[in-house]
Amino acid sequence: MKFEKSLLALALAGILTACGGGSSGGSEDPVDPPVEPPVEPPIGEVVEISVDLAKRPLDERLSCYKASGEEACNLRIYQVMVESFIDGDSNFDYNTGYGNSHHKGDIQGIINSLDYVQSLGMNAIWLTPVFQSNTSDARLNATGYFAGDYFSIDSNFGTKEQLQTLVDEAHARGLYVFLDGVFGHHSGNTEGSPEGRSLSTDGPAQGSGQEAVYPDDLDFYIEVATYWVKELKIDGWRLDQAYQVPVQYWDNIRTAVEDASATVTYTNADGEEVNPLGYMVGEIWRSANEIADQGYGPASSPALYSNFDFPTRYSMVQTFGVEESGNGDRPATNLDSGLLNLLAYPDHAQPNLMMGNHDLVRFGDLLERGDLASPSDDAYWARHKAAFAFMGAYSGPITLYYNEEIGAEVPGFADQVGNTVCADQGLCDDHVARSSARIEGVATLVGETPVELNAQEADLKDFVTDLMTVRAANPALYNGSRTHIYSDAYVYIDRKDAGDNNVLVVINTKDVEANITLAGTAIGSDGDLIELISGGTVAPAAGEYAVTLPAFGVAYYDIASPTAEGPQLGTGDDLTGEGPLADCSAPDAGEAGPLGVDMFIRGTYEGGNNFGATPDSHKFSYKGDSIYQVVISEEANTAFNFKFASSDWSSEFAVENSGAVTIGTEQTMAVAAGAGTESSIFLPESGDYVYSFRINGALDGGEMMVSLCE
Repeated sequence: MKFEKSLLALALAGILTACGGGSSGGSEDPVDPPVEPPVEPPIGEVVEISVDLAKRPLDERLSCYKASGEEACNLRIYQVMVESFIDGDSNFDYNTGYGNSHHKGDIQGIINSLDYVQSLGMNAIWLTPVFQSNTSDARLNATGYFAGDYFSIDSNFGTKEQLQTLVDEAHARGLYVFLDGVFGHHSGNTEGSPEGRSLSTDGPAQGSGQEAVYPDDLDFYIEVATYWVKELKIDGWRLDQAYQVPVQYWDNIRTAVEDASATVTYTNADGEEVNPLGYMVGEIWRSANEIADQGYGPASSPALYSNFDFPTRYSMVQTFGVEESGNGDRPATNLDSGLLNLLAYPDHAQPNLMMGNHDLVRFGDLLERGDLASPSDDAYWARHKAAFAFMGAYSGPITLYYNEEIGAEVPGFADQVGNTVCADQGLCDDHVARSSARIEGVATLVGETPVELNAQEADLKDFVTDLMTVRAANPALYNGSRTHIYSDAYVYIDRKDAGDNNVLVVINTKDVEANITLAGTAIGSDGDLIELISGGTVAPAAGEYAVTLPAFGVAYYDIASPTAEGPQLGTGDDLTGEGPLADCSAPDAGEAGPLGVDMFIRGTYEGGNNFGATPDSHKFSYKGDSIYQVVISEEANTAFNFKFASSDWSSEFAVENSGAVTIGTEQTMAVAAGAGTESSIFLPESGDYVYSFRINGALDGGEMMVSLCE
């Protein structure tokens, strides 16, 4: 369910959406989202790029960056929303619900689709809640997110026996099965447990139900979480609104699930007796720092090991398309900025990246909302492929929402403006993606003809299948360290390493051809590069590799002959700049500056309250000559997103085109009003840094710099 809106890191005004239906209220964003100008391609629509040395050393801190072999890092999860998916049994229908689907989906429909899920190269499936609901709102019940009986299957979805069949059939195909656990709220009139426990009845109201009370309800939810592991041998849980459970109690629930998983076994696709995986992933739709605090817990006392990586998701859709605000088509450097948010997480973290889910707008609809492409355009399908390629090289579990693999969109949705009855039409942002599933070879409704894909849908599906197959065969992609080789407005390049598996990831994020010259020293290679998707080969010439990528082209190269030294870094950017914007000791002017308002660094740094705070420690002083400055002591190895903004958001600035900060370098500053227009910064070492900007005479831009103080 969705009951609040707030600021989200990377999106500034991204909606904090808990799961389920409904388009309920909440406070509006402080400013209207603007339309950000896209990156302009050069004349001739061809870019020439030369990479001499790697940009940044490898990152091997987080759990899935360590070539640990942990199966959770290799998860490729296919998410289905049960009521809007496939109608496999006409005895079980809701016939109503949020979204624009048939509302007839059931457990049998998922069983009918398991061969398809397996054929995609996925190895897990996540079902939205299937437990009995009993609120007075049938549409809400169809979402499953307000359970009334956690130990019974919703009679509109099927039977417990059918769910057992689903689990068994999935396991026989090598698919893990995850159920959706709502352990922070319920219908308010829930049934008791088999062991005689009951839920509290005095928790705060949440929509049509109420929040759970901890620690009073802890034992009840431990019983729920372990019951289905022991009873059906499920492999774990997706955890709705995980922030509703105080972080210290996730350790109790997680440990109980791990212990229960160790007590039962099933036969997998290889004929081996194995324990259920015991994987748990939290939904905390907030900034990286909040996810760290409310989901992962401290390194000394881990809570959850995995949470969805919403910050990187926003970075991804902002780059290859637009986010829900309509802002996007950002430079390739934005992908690196998104991944730098992972620095906020403790070492045990296994973030899970997705492109969309049942509460988000489908990527295809976002492309249309941003006027970037429609299904009749080649760029529509190419942008999908490029985004999937970025996901495919993500170290950690990934999740694919049903029908993203065929580029699904809702015709006409992007043209809906000011629609006040969107809930009745199934055209609200938070449930428009709950459209009727189209699964190749399977009838969407009982009695219908099995679905046939058109040529473009089939081509994208085949690409995703190839991508998942390559990912599964190369631990460097899902369990490897990351060295950032290069990124600019157009091209993104990483090297991934897991033991002797070394893969170079090259992605063109824009609608231009990119001719790239890579020095062997930059990527740590002195032999052939073998393309893992197409099978092509790039041989070195005079120590360099010539790679050409078409618009939105992608390549995964196996580095056949890695050098012992690995990627060679430059001497590093000079972190200390020059000129008045680098002056760390300029006296205050003793007068009000031309903006006429107090200005602050507002962002996702610790103490910044996810853009909400304006602490005095981050308040600019006016120095004269149109220059504003503040000196801040920063910690080492940190990254965050920010704007220079007033407390009332009447003035907002960032690097032009929302680019990333280059430390010690003067950069153009521009107005950055509204959602998704912030800049990112990565600080490689501790020290005092001066943040400066010079406002121009029109008060609509100027120059800015972040410089290390000597």
